[in-house]
Amino acid sequence: MMKSRLFSSDARLSDLITAHPSLLSLLTRLGISLGFGDRSIADVCESSGVDTGFFLLICNVYTFNNHVPSTADILGTDMKGLVPYLEKSHRYYVDKRLPHIERHLDAIARELDGRIGQAFISFFQDYKQEVVAHFAHEEQEVFPHIGALMAGERDTTYSIGEFLRTHSDIEGKLDDLLNIVFKYLPPQVDDDNVLDVVYDILRLSEDLKKHTFIEEKIMVPLVKHLENAVRK
Repeated sequence: MMKSRLFSSDARLSDLITAHPSLLSLLTRLGISLGFGDRSIADVCESSGVDTGFFLLICNVYTFNNHVPSTADILGTDMKGLVPYLEKSHRYYVDKRLPHIERHLDAIARELDGRIGQAFISFFQDYKQEVVAHFAHEEQEVFPHIGALMAGERDTTYSIGEFLRTHSDIEGKLDDLLNIVFKYLPPQVDDDNVLDVVYDILRLSEDLKKHTFIEEKIMVPLVKHLENAVRK
């Protein structure tokens, strides 16, 4: 049986990041700044006002693809940081990752004839609008529902069942964009821009998959429990 927390709170945070560099992008979303030196995970979390158990839970999910927290793990963890973490992730995707990809695509489009270049830009703009709308729904409907439940309030205006019925796959179209890049870019396009945009798309796609996993495997079980608790 897999341990619920595969990283130890007494390990040095610098060792964790060195061994798993992909976790670096999580730090600010989890409320932790660089400059922690050789301090332990528990020490850094405490000084940053971050629950150590929640930090480890998220890091485990991001690092180990086969790690699915049990309901007991989730309910045994202080989850007050979940919604702020998800909101910061939304801002990270919309304000940083998507504009970064867009800049590369704009540079690529300038090297193509008008029709093909515009097709790339239009596809990406449609995708970006879909992502923004997806996040807006969660921020306007789902997250306030969670906040009310965590405050012990009965909220009948929304249920997590509605989230599950309407939750869409926002990373799938990134795979479509990659296929377009692979199949239709002419060979004369600058290799550096192409490699950069492919890397960025792959990185964002993997991050979004983890984001979706956290919502469906951590957020949903938590909210189901909270909804049941306030009905009693």
